[in-house]
Amino acid sequence: MAKTKARPRAVHRCQACGHLEPKWLGRCPACQEWGSLVEELAAEPATRAAAVAISDGAAPTSIADVADIEAGDRLGTSLGEIDRVLGGGLVPGALALLGGEPGIGKSTLLVQALAGVARALPGRKVLYATGEESVAQTALRARRVGAAPANLILVAETDVDRVLAHARALAPAVLAVDSIQTVHTALLDSIPGSVAQVRECAGRLMQFAKTTATPTLLVGHVTKDGGLAGPKTLEHLVDVVLAFESDGSGVYRILRSHKNRFGSTQEIGVFEMRGSGLVEVLEPSAHLLAERPAGAPGSVVVASADGNRPLLVEIQALVAPPSAGIGRRTAAGVDGNRVALLLAVLAQRAGLDLLAQDVFVNVAGGVRLDEPAVDLGIACAIASSARGRAVDARTVLFGEVGLAGEIRAVPMGDARLAEAKKLGFARAIVPAQNLARLEPAARDGLELFGVDRLGAALGAL
Repeated sequence: MAKTKARPRAVHRCQACGHLEPKWLGRCPACQEWGSLVEELAAEPATRAAAVAISDGAAPTSIADVADIEAGDRLGTSLGEIDRVLGGGLVPGALALLGGEPGIGKSTLLVQALAGVARALPGRKVLYATGEESVAQTALRARRVGAAPANLILVAETDVDRVLAHARALAPAVLAVDSIQTVHTALLDSIPGSVAQVRECAGRLMQFAKTTATPTLLVGHVTKDGGLAGPKTLEHLVDVVLAFESDGSGVYRILRSHKNRFGSTQEIGVFEMRGSGLVEVLEPSAHLLAERPAGAPGSVVVASADGNRPLLVEIQALVAPPSAGIGRRTAAGVDGNRVALLLAVLAQRAGLDLLAQDVFVNVAGGVRLDEPAVDLGIACAIASSARGRAVDARTVLFGEVGLAGEIRAVPMGDARLAEAKKLGFARAIVPAQNLARLEPAARDGLELFGVDRLGAALGAL
């Protein structure tokens, strides 16, 4: 009588951290997450011969014999904002992960980037594997945004082995998979999107990217907490982690790099969502200041910086009588605790006691400012509203405010002032230490005031 093959045993894997348990538990003992254990069949251990066969036969190489990756080796996407964040373009063999909220425009951004590569390399194919839409749906979006070159190849497939078979047959310049949570391998019995499937599929795609020097882009879902879905191993595995975010107004999109093995993580790309797709915003400062009111008390322009990119934004403040007998604080775009701290400094160090007043602070355009260099702008906007005196529209300022009322220096002073000059500002109030460190070229064309105390800054305004 023929001996039947034993069914693989069932195990329970945590979908948050990947921990394995032989039986179901309500709470994962490793990460303490509730309801995260899901039953799946344990994979059979690979034999030693099979494990050896996985190797591509590459021999150890002296680091002196390894050629450098030159700037010309990178593949440009024809979208300067993406290339800026990537560090100059896609590196051969790189594995990049793009994440973002549902509906933010990840697939639109991806198809526009792939179309840019396809147009730049008319003799090469670019493969876009989608597991969330049909080929017709993907083509409809591509044509709507003007991203449908003939050498952009589409395939609707959720089996990672078939995706890799198509990629090996076509030898594309770039491979994209949308999304990593929808593809699976038949070697595992767990459902697509589970920890085991995401880890295994990402590992296979990484092996393909490294052995064929094919840049590979993965789209990733995010959880309700805003983190990338799947195991943390996924973020460690890839070379680049990109986050596509909204600025809060619903119009602009910001592309950030949270991890980049081939470039800086201090760059951002800004896009505007239109009916024709995503459009690069080459001068975000000019867009954010386009509707600034002239001669309005409580309005100041601060030179902020997001990563290595200077950004001029308008900070608005309104001081009003208390509505309920107790001063209320409302902040949009800045930390409310920081506003409360600056109000205390204004009261104790600058003789402007507004602790009993209602104070509202807003960053125009829906931008979020987290760096301390905007402290001086917030404090001066509040003082301008409280005194009913408008700040000169051609004045820009930046600086960190300490609890003693001192104005501290901030990085990138030259770049902030260069951006201000480009937009036509004539005066700048800066920390005294920043003024002492400025290059001669940064001083030209601006009337500069170096201040070391908050009271001196208010006096200069």
